[in-house]
Amino acid sequence: MKAKSGFTLVEILIVVVILGILAAIVIPQFTDASEDAKESALLSNLQTMRGQIELYKAQHNGALPGAGTAAVAAALTGRTDVDGAADAAGAYGPYMQKIPANPFNELNTIDEDGTAGDDSHGWNLVTTGANIGLFQADDSDDPNHVNL
Repeated sequence: MKAKSGFTLVEILIVVVILGILAAIVIPQFTDASEDAKESALLSNLQTMRGQIELYKAQHNGALPGAGTAAVAAALTGRTDVDGAADAAGAYGPYMQKIPANPFNELNTIDEDGTAGDDSHGWNLVTTGANIGLFQADDSDDPNHVNL
């Protein structure tokens, strides 16, 4: 009589257990990588936005976007005159094609003088007070994001 060839139940269970152990080791490394990628994207977006706000200030006699007659997002994505008023034929802008989304809350709105860290918008721009010109991430995922 010829013996049957194949895997026994014990051999299959051993392979499944080994694969489970390998998955338990590898999966947490991918979640850390996605958090690192989000933080890197956040830093890049902050740097880009801050640079464009500085350019706006330089071209508008030190005025911040939104401090004139146009909202912050409209002032950065549209054309403006020297006073900051939205003007399709204006000499300045657009500074950005669109406002980037905050990678932690997926919002691309800018709150003027709001509370950074309350997750109500993607970004916060301080236009009055002691911290005038401060541009921050507005997400509650990590309190440190507000301070970047």
